[in-house]
Amino acid sequence: MLEVTFYRDGRDRLSRFCACGHAEFAEHGEDIVCAAVSAILQAARLGLEAHARIACEVEQHAGNLDLRIPEAARADAAVQAIVATAELSVEQIARQYPAHVTYRRQTG
Repeated sequence: MLEVTFYRDGRDRLSRFCACGHAEFAEHGEDIVCAAVSAILQAARLGLEAHARIACEVEQHAGNLDLRIPEAARADAAVQAIVATAELSVEQIARQYPAHVTYRRQTG
């Protein structure tokens, strides 16, 4: 199961997202569900770094990604648009493949 959580801070601003596990929809290297979620989250990371020009705290290794948005950048419209689009996309994939992807939204 691939678990993805999007966090909001006390001001309801997107502040972090984490993904861990594997979708296990197909064999490793052929899992389109896992690849789709990974591509969305990596695109969000690249957008934050290259387009919004912010330095996020990122921990990444096989099957895990944890990205934290600096507090000073959270109110930026581009930052919120990038992360909100990723959240919406992952939420839709989780609805289509509930046995393989869990989406959560959390405040704190």
